[in-house]
Amino acid sequence: MKNLARAITRLNRWLGKWVSLCVLVIFGLLLADVVMRYVVGAPAIWTAELATLIFGGYAIIGGGYLLAERGHVNVDIFYGAFSTRRKALVDVATWPLFFLFVAVLLWQGYDIAHEAIVDNETTNSMWRAPLWPTKTLIPVAAVLLLLQGFIRLWSDIRVLMGLPVDDETFGAPASDAAPDGGAEH
Repeated sequence: MKNLARAITRLNRWLGKWVSLCVLVIFGLLLADVVMRYVVGAPAIWTAELATLIFGGYAIIGGGYLLAERGHVNVDIFYGAFSTRRKALVDVATWPLFFLFVAVLLWQGYDIAHEAIVDNETTNSMWRAPLWPTKTLIPVAAVLLLLQGFIRLWSDIRVLMGLPVDDETFGAPASDAAPDGGAEH
């Protein structure tokens, strides 16, 4: 079971690192759009739209990575001051909300992706770019997020039981509050 958890965490971390390079592609596309529009005087119809489609995939696929790295937003004024054990307790208590969110994301994401594939949905521009590649990433990302969420739940239960939690298997650990009572940086 730990090997599966380690593989999922590695996959989410690997995807997160590679998908982060999409920012460079988006930057290049938007730069090309500006150059074509204002320097050449002949705007390309596809650059800004492709940047938007890539950004959609980039934004959604990073969820599992963020969960593995504990990069999601918390109300740090409270949560950041908690001990590792209390953070784990709060995370376990709020896990049903996470599960509900991801279940709806998976259900609706599947419907959106299926419809885009079946209807061969495209953008409304002259370019008529296909939308199925970006929309298909929604349920894929939801599955990766859900799997990492189960691993995070397992990690939090282990913390509550006083068992060790290694970074490679379970992702970044929750750290104790800083000595001054505030969140660590």
